[in-house]
Amino acid sequence: MTLQATARAAAATLALLFPMAAHAAGADPAAALQAALAQAPNAAPARNVILFIGDGMGVSTVTAARILEGQRAGRDGPSNNLAFETLPDGGLVRTYSQNALVTDSANGASAITTGVRTVNGALGVDGGTRRGVCEPARFVESIARRAKREQGKAVGVVSTASITDATPAALYAHAADRDWHDDTGLPPEARAAGCKDIASQLVDAPDEVRMDVALGGGLAHFIPTVIGGSRKDARDLVAAWKAHDGAVFVQDAAALEQAAKGEGQILGLFAPDHMLRETGRAARAPQTPTLAQMTAAAITRLARAPQGYVLLVEGAHIDKAHHAGLVAEALNETVELSKAVAVAREMTDSADTLIIVTADHSHGLVINGGDRDEPVLGFIGGSDDEPRLAGDGKPLPILTYATGPGGPPAGEARADQTGLDIAAADQVRQAGVRLGSAAHAGEDVPAYAGGPAAYLIRGSMDQPYLFQVMRHALRLPLDAPAK
Repeated sequence: MTLQATARAAAATLALLFPMAAHAAGADPAAALQAALAQAPNAAPARNVILFIGDGMGVSTVTAARILEGQRAGRDGPSNNLAFETLPDGGLVRTYSQNALVTDSANGASAITTGVRTVNGALGVDGGTRRGVCEPARFVESIARRAKREQGKAVGVVSTASITDATPAALYAHAADRDWHDDTGLPPEARAAGCKDIASQLVDAPDEVRMDVALGGGLAHFIPTVIGGSRKDARDLVAAWKAHDGAVFVQDAAALEQAAKGEGQILGLFAPDHMLRETGRAARAPQTPTLAQMTAAAITRLARAPQGYVLLVEGAHIDKAHHAGLVAEALNETVELSKAVAVAREMTDSADTLIIVTADHSHGLVINGGDRDEPVLGFIGGSDDEPRLAGDGKPLPILTYATGPGGPPAGEARADQTGLDIAAADQVRQAGVRLGSAAHAGEDVPAYAGGPAAYLIRGSMDQPYLFQVMRHALRLPLDAPAK
């Protein structure tokens, strides 16, 4: 089955999956309760773990994306379900860092994948780290590195960002600064102290912890300037990857699909830096894979591992679109993450595969009101199908940001958007306070889970607790053995 066919098949089964969820929205409440009461916790060990991180996917983003997906399909938006919302277990996750009330992606992802909070801007290191200061004694191991070293599991990472970006790098790298993508960002003093750039860490990792699948963007960080990259050390890390026994390198969906059928380790880099958002990919780079297709390929390859696997999948552009104030794009990327989760659920067995879907942090997206059937990307309507006016006499969008580039310039009033197509993908959404890039928000984020040990994802949790659930599900010991 092709990757596209796999994604279509998974989508076709969602209508069958949704009614099975004990808490599915729109279901009869009494029937939902009976289904929940009949549900037995799965306390068996997990053969596989798949961790989905929607970067910047806070509660309001999930809600708005749910409504948008339902409205696009001609359904009632508020009672719609994204694929991960029908997972049986879940709770709320606290997202602060070692040094800040509001986390960035580096600490957020690192806390989830290592069980240790660090400072904003650092990953794979402990909480005593000073950003930008290389101290190898502070390195901490991720769930993937431990699972491969201690249990022989296959490991993989998928992202629509550069594969050296903060969230994917948290699975395989140690960096006191998330900006150490390649040698140009690594200070001489850090190199002298024994630290390596993130791209080099991915390629040069010893066999006992090396990624079996790594798919995303970021090609420029792996090749020298003389062939169009950004590396000044003249190293060609793509060539170094391919020199490893059986390893392959791919740059498009067709090659990825073929490689996934083989046994070799796969490095897929589909853009010089971050991959395009789905609206741009479909129009300008259709040969590159979608997030769902990369997820399907990774599972296809990893599922043949005798001891099982650990896989991280990041929907990176939820966050990146939010930063730019592009709410339509952020919600569309959330729907794309939902499609990837649907594929994973279709391709795995909940009896032996733990799936967790969560976020590293939230964003300041606000749902201001509106009638139930009004387009979620539009204005709050009035009684005569005209936008209802706010106190300043101007129409109010259903969705706005607390901060961002859509805020009014200093000394100016909020713009009047009457007549504008504010639902357009390139339309910057209004914000309360003007910032060049919308700020992360610090409230708790959701977590959804199904499979072995999923019943432990509940209540109010700290981010490092998610690591402990995965560790327990895999039956890894509490402390990593000495190297």
